[in-house]
Amino acid sequence: MSAKSQQDRRREQRTQVRRAILDSTEDVLLDGGYEAFSIRRLVDRCGYTAPTVYHHFGDKAGLLDALLAERYAKFARTLKRLQHPDDAVEHLRAVAKAFVRFGIRHPDHYQLLFMPRAPDHAPPAVADEMRVQLDQAWSQLWEAGRLRSGGPESAAQSLWSLCHGLISGQIFRPDVTWSKTVTDDSIDALLLGLVSPEAERTPNRSRPAKARA
Repeated sequence: MSAKSQQDRRREQRTQVRRAILDSTEDVLLDGGYEAFSIRRLVDRCGYTAPTVYHHFGDKAGLLDALLAERYAKFARTLKRLQHPDDAVEHLRAVAKAFVRFGIRHPDHYQLLFMPRAPDHAPPAVADEMRVQLDQAWSQLWEAGRLRSGGPESAAQSLWSLCHGLISGQIFRPDVTWSKTVTDDSIDALLLGLVSPEAERTPNRSRPAKARA
């Protein structure tokens, strides 16, 4: 067997091992949640040893980050394909609707991203990337004098809360006959209430301070 063939075979084996470990990690997380997850439980599920897991992913946090980054790569590509029109409202609308659709179509991945996490374990980069995109759009509207809310932070939290509610409701209450237009209608109504079509005259458009927890 040539050196190249050996390298290709080792690369394929590494890929298969990573695939098996990542799939088993997701199964264990969905069975018991983040707090109950352990490398020992993972080893029992996937059949590979703890040293093998650490060799491929470094530590528990690295393993979970790799899982979420992979599972949300498709969604990240969807965000990048979205149009970025000059109108910030249309951008907010497109991103919010895409997020809700993804969460409903992939409930397991959605739960993985938003399950309770350790204080020192930050969400994957895709979550922060989407937050930054939306924050920029809200800031643009605030500076243009088009927000009717108390500020961009309040508006952003309102949209996030609505999106999470739309996803959670349709995931956890499949017994309800949800309207086919509930997502579009809800997001459109919220944006209509928060954003004026033209700049509103206010004495001060400075960015409000964030509320203390």
